[in-house]
Amino acid sequence: MVKPFVETPGIISVVSGYTGGHTKNPTYEEVCSGITGHTEAVKITFDHEVFPYSELVKLFWRQIDPTDAGGQFYDRGESYKQAVYYHNENQKKIAEQYKQELDESGIFNKAIVTEILPATTFYPAEEYHQDYYKKNPLRYSAYQEGSGRAAYIRKHWGDRHE
Repeated sequence: MVKPFVETPGIISVVSGYTGGHTKNPTYEEVCSGITGHTEAVKITFDHEVFPYSELVKLFWRQIDPTDAGGQFYDRGESYKQAVYYHNENQKKIAEQYKQELDESGIFNKAIVTEILPATTFYPAEEYHQDYYKKNPLRYSAYQEGSGRAAYIRKHWGDRHE
């Protein structure tokens, strides 16, 4: 989830981590085990004058399968469920509006199940998870293709930039 955001003008920082659970300072192993209640997430700091929240939400939706309640591509389980985490009512409204537009667009042949939830405490992931796509470019590329993520994005979004 990091690379598409990092490569976008107006994005100040993208930090991989965990949110939504009940354990303080969880580790990757704890999150993946399902005992913490956390999901993997990214915390994005952005310049809303250059890249407004509405565009941030659109870019997020174009990176996931919003119809998959069991995880994302090869990554299965509660810790891989996708969600939009909002920090205020305006962000919530924008995210819900775009979700509805997507649901009504006919792009997907199943219902959108991605949740829109209030942001909770975010815990940065271990250093080896930060900028994974830069540190492990071959593995990252192989995962994108092998998991079906790249093909899914091409199929549903192609060259669309709406």
